[in-house]
Amino acid sequence: MTITRRNVLLGGVASAALLTTAARAQAKEVVIGVIYPLSGASAQIGVDAQRAFETAADLINNKYDFDLPLARDEGLPGLGGAKIRLVFADHQADPQKGRAEAERLITQEKVCAIVGTYQSAVAVTVSQICERYQIPFLSADNSSPSLHRRGLKYYFRAAPHDEMFSQAMFDFFDALKKKGQKIETLSLFHEDTIFGTDSANAQLKLAKERGYKVVADIKYRANSPSLTAEVQQLKAADADVLMPSSYTTDGILLVKTMAELGYKPKAIVAQDAGFSEKALYDAVGDKLEGVISRGSFSLDLAAKRPMVGKINEMYSKRSGKDFNDYSSRQFMGLIVMADAINRAKSTEGDKIRQALVATNMPGDHTIMPWKDVKFSAEGQNEDADPVLLQYVGKKFVTIFPPQAAVADAIWPMK
Repeated sequence: MTITRRNVLLGGVASAALLTTAARAQAKEVVIGVIYPLSGASAQIGVDAQRAFETAADLINNKYDFDLPLARDEGLPGLGGAKIRLVFADHQADPQKGRAEAERLITQEKVCAIVGTYQSAVAVTVSQICERYQIPFLSADNSSPSLHRRGLKYYFRAAPHDEMFSQAMFDFFDALKKKGQKIETLSLFHEDTIFGTDSANAQLKLAKERGYKVVADIKYRANSPSLTAEVQQLKAADADVLMPSSYTTDGILLVKTMAELGYKPKAIVAQDAGFSEKALYDAVGDKLEGVISRGSFSLDLAAKRPMVGKINEMYSKRSGKDFNDYSSRQFMGLIVMADAINRAKSTEGDKIRQALVATNMPGDHTIMPWKDVKFSAEGQNEDADPVLLQYVGKKFVTIFPPQAAVADAIWPMK
């Protein structure tokens, strides 16, 4: 063929078209839905969650020198460098709003996966919608044990649930008793949604098995305007340990009411939730020196794993606060989901689900004190080791288990 100027121009146009097509392939987005309370009483939780997910997306979409999945590549290499794009939805702490928002994310925003949701009651409805549409749902920070026992194929949770957390608490009590501490009676205080109910059921079962007497088991209405009657019952019971399962606003009201009625528990061991939130300690932290909360994250880990401190700094620049038990789990939730999408080399729901099933992420490639991330047949990571944290001198320190502890527990609390 004779080479003419026209052939050269046409060849140039064809090459440019191919380059444009290639560039589009490289610029392809992977859209993930993130559903949290962004308005209402739990709005701050949602705002902090946004910052955690944005931090994770930054690490995935850009190059960082961290031993973390996808940190050392730009985007998802399994999908030609495609970048993660997050679409946030507000469920307003309402399970039915969560259901509607999940459906909108799937049908209108065309997300290939969803991560959420803070409130376990909302996770119930969101995961049902994801199951119907065969879209993977990663339960980043919901802790109700019943969530992974509903026979769902598209439900996954990398973090511990409340039976695992509660077992750590009772292991801690047993260890203290061996050292001569008197711990015989417990008071349970829990809100009436699935979170509080599941938490109390787990604690009642363990108390019976381990030989502790539950002298008060008080269920209250979530977001109650008054807890006076309930606190009077707690004061009368005067247990060796008060074990609350409450979200932030209820936790603040509980502590204020205890102060008003002169009830000073010997020890408080909380099921996280509000008792891990900065807002609670800003409001009533002066009354909580020595409170203990369970968790799945410890910033103390940064001493052994410097990456943890550096990633925390990235989050702190966005949020103005350190990672806590929730924001750390939210961060890891997106990392785990993106890692699966990358290995699936696809945005098809079933292929992502298969990749999640095959997940085998070493604990030292996370920011958590976990052994690893592997999912059981029910979608639960059984190797997510909990920790107990004590609030001392306006910060949390790890006190249990011994291999993670950096300080001895102060018992009873001040």
